[in-house]
Amino acid sequence: MPNIKSAQKRMELSRKWQARNRVVRSRIRTAIKRVRQAEDAETATERLRTATALLDRAAGRRQMHPNRAARLKRQLQLHVNGLKNEA
Repeated sequence: MPNIKSAQKRMELSRKWQARNRVVRSRIRTAIKRVRQAEDAETATERLRTATALLDRAAGRRQMHPNRAARLKRQLQLHVNGLKNEA
């Protein structure tokens, strides 16, 4: 536990941001799972739109590295395209 007041404040802020980032990561993981579990291409396309928006927002706020967000978006897009080709 820090003894200096500014260090205590930084620790509180770190905890607050850590909690916010945990929520963001959880929402992204859930959105990705929903895209991958979609049974048909139409549902997957709708869910992909939601996941893409979450990934873009997280990358823009630097809560996630932009390259990682781009890579995940591309992987999901390939998955959805595969579902479209099956139909």
